[in-house]
Amino acid sequence: MYTFSFDLSRDEVEEKCMAVNENLLKRGADRKLYLAAAIGFPLLVLIGYFRTYYFRTFFDVKPLATSFVHVHAVVMTVWVIYFSSQIALIRSRNVKLHMSMGLAGIALAAIVVVVGMVAAYDAHLIRGTAPAGIDPRSFFLIPVSDMLLFIIFFSGAIYYRKRPTEHKSLMLLTALNFLPAAFGRIPVVPPKFMILWAFGMPSLLAIVSLVWHTWKHRKLNVVFALGVLLLVASNPLRIWFAGTETWLNFTAWLAGK
Repeated sequence: MYTFSFDLSRDEVEEKCMAVNENLLKRGADRKLYLAAAIGFPLLVLIGYFRTYYFRTFFDVKPLATSFVHVHAVVMTVWVIYFSSQIALIRSRNVKLHMSMGLAGIALAAIVVVVGMVAAYDAHLIRGTAPAGIDPRSFFLIPVSDMLLFIIFFSGAIYYRKRPTEHKSLMLLTALNFLPAAFGRIPVVPPKFMILWAFGMPSLLAIVSLVWHTWKHRKLNVVFALGVLLLVASNPLRIWFAGTETWLNFTAWLAGK
């Protein structure tokens, strides 16, 4: 709450009014960014998995490999709903419930990691599935690195829970980190460009979000910037490392081969 003293000069009052207006504009910009995330994240996941999972009964698709795929899908769907719900609670000023759900979110995040890794291990190292032309052992690095980045971003968000800007931006990055799987199932580009599309779009969205945030706040948030840098830089690094002998030997050991 801003109050103005009658002892202030006209210039000082105008300066305070400008500060109030600028703060309101910044808050409005943040609300727009995270509202877009709250809507866009579940929408892109729904579009990506519309045919292969959520509405698969209406399409001629292969049956699910194992029942554990359902477990993985349910856990990830709950996470997507949780992400958007937390933003909705803040927008409705229900901060107390948001904080209470934050504690539950830690347990949910742990489940996301465990279930995600088990599903990836089964799919790529046991059943040997992967996109056409890619070694399943190499592709296994993708979900592994996804989960590692998720742990980093989510842990950072918990650490900065009392600093809203850092907390919100890192939570945003947890969502962007999971989007390549959804984009990879939206066939709008030729197969040879699918990897570039799947990883490029989330990276582009992360950069655009950072630029928008910086422009509106007239200041670069270092934590947000480092998070975006890590997300973007990880893509070429993990694609390169996935084909190295070190990784292939490690996955062979994991698979017991």
